[in-house]
This record gives sequence, structure tokens and C-alpha cells, in this order.
Amino acid sequence: MTVDVIIPTYKPDQRFFELIALLDKQTYPISHIRIINTEEKYFEKIIYGRRYEEEYRNLRVTHISKREFDHAATRSRAVTHSDADIFVMMTMDAYPKDEHLIENLVKALAPENVAVSYARQLANPDAGMIERFTRNYNYPDTSCVKSKADIERLGIKTFFCSDVCAAYKRDIFDRLGGYVDHAIFNEDMIYAHKAIMAGYSIAYAADACVYHSHNYTGAQQFHRNFDMGVSQADHPEVFASVPAEGEGISMVKKTARYLIEQKQGWQVFKLIYISGCKYLGYRLGKHYRKLPEKWILHFTADRNYWKNLH
Repeated sequence: MTVDVIIPTYKPDQRFFELIALLDKQTYPISHIRIINTEEKYFEKIIYGRRYEEEYRNLRVTHISKREFDHAATRSRAVTHSDADIFVMMTMDAYPKDEHLIENLVKALAPENVAVSYARQLANPDAGMIERFTRNYNYPDTSCVKSKADIERLGIKTFFCSDVCAAYKRDIFDRLGGYVDHAIFNEDMIYAHKAIMAGYSIAYAADACVYHSHNYTGAQQFHRNFDMGVSQADHPEVFASVPAEGEGISMVKKTARYLIEQKQGWQVFKLIYISGCKYLGYRLGKHYRKLPEKWILHFTADRNYWKNLH
């Protein structure tokens, strides 16, 4: 089956070429690496005279304006440029651990009823202890396949999927109508819910690994989780029946216990602060319809999303 890789970019730096080089070394052949870049002027800054189209002949770059960007619509636009059997969504800050990433994602799609397979995310070497534990909690070392039968057992985690690195079967994607038209966040989970409710399964491929983590500040977590809350408020068909708060509280408790066991109890204060920022942002996002517009624009991490609604 043919495979394209799709990567939205915004202000990429020189590490962008490291990612492309790693994809170029994959054991499973990639037909095209399709970059959909926001603001051409920032992309030009990383070229410095490099003839990237000659270095990587399967690289295709499309530029859009910042106003055009949308988590769902931008990815949908990139998919229309691809005619591959499988497309792999990635972010520009996810780096394959080895040359078997694409091969293992495709292998996880082998069962006929699997619509999507997503990769394990490993913490970067500079990740703090809290972030490292969070990655291991959300992305364990054991693969699994999730279906409608798992909703009662797994709750919201049944629909967990991440476009940081995920492979989609194009025929099923088209059959289900693809992503929602617009999304400020969670376009991947919304699609996963649609696939599972239609009788398909989602595969977590623990042997397909990328390095991806962030050392967000409390303010950054607040903005990010505000947008997460907005996406959940906008899609009650996905999130209302399986509330996410319980899963978040469970993770905080387990993280605190881990920090104490590692004799890093002082970091529990940092965990409480970060978790508080996350929860406050999330709750405000869930009730964004009750907030003044100027507050929303102050709380969100994506102002253009709101401007595009008008």
C-alpha cells in the first residue's frame, strides 16, 4: 500500500531537515512527504539557499496564510493533495525513534477493521520528570486495539488518538467523511470517535515510536487546555457521555505518587500548580459560551480560530 506523510508546519527551524532526513531513511517507502506550511516568509528563512526539492525529490510544499489555518480544515486540505492508500499525519516536532516507524504503523493497520493506528510518544531527553511520567502514562509500552466494546472499560481513552503521529486508511477516511469541518483541538479524537461508533477500531502501535514532549509553563498549559475544553464543549457527541475529568485526576494522583517514590516530593508542588492551570483552562473552555469575546481571545492559544468564525 502506498503511503504519504503529511506535516503541517509553522515557523520551522533547521531541525525540520532532521525530521525529513529521518523520514527519508524509513524502511517502508514513502511516496510523498507533503508539507502544508503556514506563512511562506517563515519557511523561506530555514532554506538558506538549500535546494530541498533536489535533496528530497518526494517533498511537496504548499503554503497557506495564518488566517487559513485550522487544526481540522488544514489537514483535510492536505489530504486532498494525496492519492496514497495510507496517509500519516505528523507534527513538525515529532521525530522518529528509528527507521521502522512507518513500517510499524502500516503493520498495525493490517486488520481490515482498523481505521487508524497511532504511535507511541517518548519524552525528549530534556523533558522534566513530570512530563516524562505523563508520556509513559499516556503511551505505555504495550500495543492495543480499541473498539466500541471497550467504551465501558476505558471511557474517554477509547477514543484517544494523536495526530502527532497517526496513520489513516484513506478509503475508510473518505467513507466516514474525514475530519470535522473545523476544530480548535482534538480533530484526531473526534475522528476516532466517528470511526469507532461506525464499527471500526483504533490501533495503538507501541513499537512505532516518536520523540515528542514539551516543557510547558503553567500559562501555556492554561491556554492549551482552554482550547481542549472548547473542543469538548463543541462536540458533546464525543465527550459528554464519557467525561474526561476522572481520567485527568487519576493521572495527577499517580504522578504525585511516582514523584514521592522517586524522592522528588518537592516537585508535587509544581505538579499541583501545573495541574491547577490545566484544570482552570479546561473548565473555562468547557463554558466558553458564557464568557465575553475579549476573555476568550485572551484565554485561547489560537486567536485565528475565533477570527475565522466571523
